This record gives sequence, structure tokens and C-alpha cells, in this order.
Amino acid sequence: MKISTKGRYALRMMIDIAEHDGETVRVPIKDVSERQGISVKYLEQIVTSLTRSGLLRSVRGSGGGYHLTRKPEQYTVGEILRAIEGKLAPVACLEDEVNQCERYEICRTVSFWEGLHRLIDNYVESTTLRDFMDGNVGADCTAL
Repeated sequence: MKISTKGRYALRMMIDIAEHDGETVRVPIKDVSERQGISVKYLEQIVTSLTRSGLLRSVRGSGGGYHLTRKPEQYTVGEILRAIEGKLAPVACLEDEVNQCERYEICRTVSFWEGLHRLIDNYVESTTLRDFMDGNVGADCTAL
């Protein structure tokens, strides 16, 4: 599993919007672009997926832009990355709910990949936008 540039930028965009979202004024994509050093065109591609997934809402007109649909502590890194990347499985045979691999029953490595997948899921699901805002990310990965 490798997180694409789109996935990395989506996370940066969501953190930026969480930090700058206001009660009446929403966050224009142009402002995110300037702060993050990411082109508006690229952010427009990303924001489409985030909006379609229900993670962001668009507001048009004066004071328009994007805003979160929930509080920052209610967003996990996992759901943001999955909105852009799809499944976060480290190997293809773990992407389906039920493993379809014909060698599953005799595979000597599957338990390793399942363990890695659990670690990844636990980490991305235990980290929220609020954690980034508060500077509490990655300090102690041994807790997993």
C-alpha cells in the first residue's frame, strides 16, 4: 500500500479547512491552495471526492467555500484516505471482506499481512483531524 499524492494532499486540505473553518465564512479553495502550495486545479479534483463522500460541504456565493460536515474530532485519517485511495489493504488479497485467494487456507504469509493490515487500520482510525490541530500525531506509535 502506498498513499498517493492525492491522498496526502487530501489530508493536508482537510486539516487546513478544519483549522480555518468559521461559523459564517467558509474556506475558499484558493486560500487552501495558497497556504498549502497546491494548485487550485489539483485541489478541485480532490474536493470533489471529499464532497461526494460527505466529508465536506460546499457553500456558494459571498462567504462561500468549503466547510466540514462534522467536528474535527469526528474525522479519522482512515475515512479521509479511503475517500481518495479506496481500500488501505497492504496486499490485494485482503481488499475484499472475505478473502478470495485460492491459497488462503495454506498461505504461510497471510497472517503477517492481516496483522499489518490491523496495525494500519488501528493507526489511521485512532488519528483524527483534531489530533493534527492539537499537534498530537505520531508522538507515540508504540501504543499500537
